[in-house]
Amino acid sequence: MNYKIREMLKEDIKQVQDVAKISWNATYEGIIPVEIQENFLNGAYSDEMMERRLKHSLILVAEADNTITGFANFTQVNEQGQVELSAIYLYPEYQGEGIGSALLNAGIEKLDNVKEIHLDVEKENRIGKTFYEAKGFKAVKEYDDDFDGHILKTVRMLLVLGRNTK
Repeated sequence: MNYKIREMLKEDIKQVQDVAKISWNATYEGIIPVEIQENFLNGAYSDEMMERRLKHSLILVAEADNTITGFANFTQVNEQGQVELSAIYLYPEYQGEGIGSALLNAGIEKLDNVKEIHLDVEKENRIGKTFYEAKGFKAVKEYDDDFDGHILKTVRMLLVLGRNTK
């Protein structure tokens, strides 16, 4: 499959919102009630929040077949090389094609001096956990997360990079 990774533009917001909604609904069906998913998506991926993310973090998109098929959102936490991966989502039909790996690797390359990548993943999100484990992320703790009144078992994961990227 041919795809390219690039930085997100403001005009990509609607497509990125669609990827978030479709992938969230597919991933969390039976795990998080639909109304709680919708409340989260409406807040976290509103136009205003997307514009804020564009200004304060690195969002990369994957394009295939002339459409955005996935995205990743990285935020530099501090000057010591800690980065938070707050999102990496793909349309379900594009999973397993290497696009998620390409998004992760491009983020590592684009951010200065990345030493650690931190993320939270829902324990029952088997696709996400399996992906992160395959990339070398290790579980460092588990905790209960009150997600809009719904308690989720969340796993904090860490990837320690053995090299400076720049």
